[in-house]
Amino acid sequence: MQEPEEKKIALELLETEQAYVNRLHLLDQIFYTELMKEAKNGKTVPEEVVKMIFSNISSIYQFHANFFLPELQKRMEDWSCNPRIGDVIQKLAPFLKMYGEYIKNFDKAVELITVWSEKSPPFQERIADIQKRKVCANLTLQHHMLEPVQRIPRYELLLKDYVRKLPPESPDRDDAEKALEMIFMVAKHSNAAIAEMERLQNLWVVYQRLGLEDDIVDPSNELIKEGPIQKISTRNNSTSEKYLFLFNNMLLYCVPKVIQVGAEFQVHLRVDVDGMKVRELNDTQFPHTFLVSGKQRTLELQAR
Repeated sequence: MQEPEEKKIALELLETEQAYVNRLHLLDQIFYTELMKEAKNGKTVPEEVVKMIFSNISSIYQFHANFFLPELQKRMEDWSCNPRIGDVIQKLAPFLKMYGEYIKNFDKAVELITVWSEKSPPFQERIADIQKRKVCANLTLQHHMLEPVQRIPRYELLLKDYVRKLPPESPDRDDAEKALEMIFMVAKHSNAAIAEMERLQNLWVVYQRLGLEDDIVDPSNELIKEGPIQKISTRNNSTSEKYLFLFNNMLLYCVPKVIQVGAEFQVHLRVDVDGMKVRELNDTQFPHTFLVSGKQRTLELQAR
């Protein structure tokens, strides 16, 4: 007799989980443990750096090796009398939230490997030495580190497929559908973590361009748009190049610095979005002009 489709997918889940636990073992028990040992001896990099690179990989490894994989193995051995995995995956799903921390840290971790490999040749040599081992299969540390980032989407795909192939009367239908919903929420949670990290990184870059003025640096701000603009001077009928940053709560009216050491712009005026009005003007001499009036001041500006 041919194996039912849903069992084939459940077995694929088990096989990929075994391979994944091996990869986690390599990251935690080999790379992290050995690099940490060298760091403690003061031979390569500060211990803090190694901790930052590997984030919470130890917790992820312990969870999969000691809980999820054994549960899955047990379930597949009993498949003939209990053909279901939905309930096991429901137990797994809440713990997958700990991936948020690892995923948020991933770009920073890869950057730290690059920076410290240049700064510390012994550190680079140690990594290269581990990478030469058979267990690494000719792949770099960075490549292995990507695996946890890709694991949740993989669960989602396998489970979707599993639910699709389940016969309508399967005893696992309700549990499997609920498990899929939970995995979907966790995937959304980790995507949100990535999006939030990118938002904060971009915001920080903008703050650096503005010279890190204390009253402007706020992690909850959201940059909506930025770009060059012409300021119209009604006194002498001329325009001058300025630059605008529009945030969710304020409009920053800036002047590009001539000597770009440190900050790129100088903030000349800050207009609160609260109570701000924007009105288009019909000026034949200066097309595309508009007025921005706020509590602080009114500006006559011309777009390109």
